[in-house]
Amino acid sequence: MATLPNIDIKTPEASDWWALYTRHQHERAVADMLSTKGFEVFLPLYASVRRWKDRNKTLSLPLFPCYVFVRGGLDRRLQVVTTPGVHMILFHGEQVAMIPEAEIGAIRTAVEGPYRVEPHPFLKCGERVRVTRGSLEGVEGILTRKKGLYRLVLSVEMMAQSVAVEIDASDVSPVKSSDFRGMAPVRQAVEIRRYGATLN
Repeated sequence: MATLPNIDIKTPEASDWWALYTRHQHERAVADMLSTKGFEVFLPLYASVRRWKDRNKTLSLPLFPCYVFVRGGLDRRLQVVTTPGVHMILFHGEQVAMIPEAEIGAIRTAVEGPYRVEPHPFLKCGERVRVTRGSLEGVEGILTRKKGLYRLVLSVEMMAQSVAVEIDASDVSPVKSSDFRGMAPVRQAVEIRRYGATLN
């Protein structure tokens, strides 16, 4: 009979997101199986062009390799951790690592819009801006510039990972320091603990 470790889990809100760490290249299979089980799943993808000698091919790849996001449903976690391809649930200390809706919402808006989105090294310092128009209006991130192109960097701080969206610099405005004063410091890393089923 499968049992779960006796771990104190803080009661989450229904809107809370958390993350699964999966086997390499099993993100889609895990997401599909959990969706079939009735879980709300988010697997952000981006287009990547791979070049061969005779042709180019556009692939759809996970923005966060080996990660799948799930909203709510921790009371059914045994159904999650026994899903083929799932390695573990992401933890912060003794608690399941909860990911703010605002971070997931910003990334969802970016991947569903007409933007070029791609992975980016984790970034926690820089000029923080807010998008003032377009489908990303209201989204906040860090503005970077590379080879004349401006990009908005969005982060999942609990995972210390970021993505970048190409954007017109005229579409953003600086965020005043008072707007985010008192926010919790960025977590540079997260303790990942195995949270799976054991067989008796």
